[in-house]
Amino acid sequence: MNYQQILSKAKEYKKDMTRFLRDMIAIPSESGNEKDVILRIKEEMEKVGFDRIDIDPMGNILGYIGHGKHLIAMDAHIDTVGIGDINLWNYDPYKGYEDDEIIVGRGASDQEGGMASMVYGARIIKDLDLFDDYTLLITGTVQEEDCEGLCWQYIIEEDKIKPEFVVITEPTSCNIYRGQRGRMEIKVSTHGVSCHGSAPERGDNAIYKMADIVKELPVLHTCLKNDDFLGKGSLTVSEIFFSSPSRCAVADGCSISIDRRLTWGESWNDALKEIKNLPSSEKHNADVELYTYEKPSYTGLIYPTQAYFPAWVLPEDHPACKTLKEAYQNLFEKKPLVDKWTFSTNGVSIMGRYGIPCIGFGPGHEDQAHAPNEKTWKSELVKAAAMYACIPKLYTQKYL
Repeated sequence: MNYQQILSKAKEYKKDMTRFLRDMIAIPSESGNEKDVILRIKEEMEKVGFDRIDIDPMGNILGYIGHGKHLIAMDAHIDTVGIGDINLWNYDPYKGYEDDEIIVGRGASDQEGGMASMVYGARIIKDLDLFDDYTLLITGTVQEEDCEGLCWQYIIEEDKIKPEFVVITEPTSCNIYRGQRGRMEIKVSTHGVSCHGSAPERGDNAIYKMADIVKELPVLHTCLKNDDFLGKGSLTVSEIFFSSPSRCAVADGCSISIDRRLTWGESWNDALKEIKNLPSSEKHNADVELYTYEKPSYTGLIYPTQAYFPAWVLPEDHPACKTLKEAYQNLFEKKPLVDKWTFSTNGVSIMGRYGIPCIGFGPGHEDQAHAPNEKTWKSELVKAAAMYACIPKLYTQKYL
């Protein structure tokens, strides 16, 4: 392959990628409300000349180019979080902003920029005839912000699609990422007996019981396992709820949500047991359980799953990782940084649940995710498009 020709072609498409990304940003697409942005992606795929475009019953868009026997996939979730406090934004989060270097708007880095680069990576493959014995599948997936990996549970289990490996295009600052910690959404509940608040001794306050547990959780956090590559397991209390007949009553119920991050070697079962075995949990007979996610997609489909998202790590000597490192060096004439994500991605299902190898490379920066004035860099859209154009052929020619 002529790598400098590929990079030059990617630069030619910078304006097209910018326009396409700004069009996606302009369409509000929070989880469960992605229909219009999916249709806009379909329009761009048709313009570029994809060989086949499907929208599955969950609402994920699946675009194919090539007809070879080796299926390689690249994934971008195309839902976004909300805008939060509008007063923290310097620009309208949907009208956005751009100058010569950056694009601002909700979804710019997390992660519609990855979709823009993937579509034009496919265009470069077609322009320069970079085909080989592979089929490239480009996915725009839904509901990731609410429940990462659910879309790929559906794609693998129901669409019956199992690629040889998947490139996750979440933001990596155009570095190569080969793993992430997992996570769990845990609910802890305590139970009491309500009574009139004027005589609290007649009841049993569930909030006081929960307070004992909450005091012990920071200590548990410090004792969690550490991994040399992924880092330490962690937990934090993220929500608190109560039930009570009125403000003038003792609370008869209290529950908290715990965001538990799992490092390599930690299991969901052990993470639950750690909380169940706290002295205060045992003393107050607390219930400890996983949440279940069962919200409908924009198509109305409900695909329930427990809120457990496994950690995953791809060995650095895996062919997929070697492919990306070589493509990077050939395109940019320097060694890449190989690292990991701090946050979670669809890889929790693809590799974490199903063992399909994942590797990460995306435009945009991780610290822009969910932030006001979210932005991405046009130069990174170009670099990512060039990488996506190189990867399939290099893999099939050298690393199979």
